[in-house]
Amino acid sequence: MSNSTDRELRQILADVLGLKAEHVAAFDAETGLFGHLPELDSMSVAGLLTEMEDRLGFIIDDDEIDGELLETYGSLLAFAEAKLRVA
Repeated sequence: MSNSTDRELRQILADVLGLKAEHVAAFDAETGLFGHLPELDSMSVAGLLTEMEDRLGFIIDDDEIDGELLETYGSLLAFAEAKLRVA
């Protein structure tokens, strides 16, 4: 895991979802996101993905978005790291 990507993704989640930094800091790879965090609903997903694009500097294509992407913190981080490797 890239520490800088991990830190930035945690900050994005805290900012977009209005979560406390301590709460997000406790996330591990298995922490459930969509369906587990009431703050992450279908309305906030677009904001989260847009903020990831803006802050991390990559484009997310519509066909890359599926249920597994937002299943856990680990899956979201792995996606972000993969996008950064290609960007």
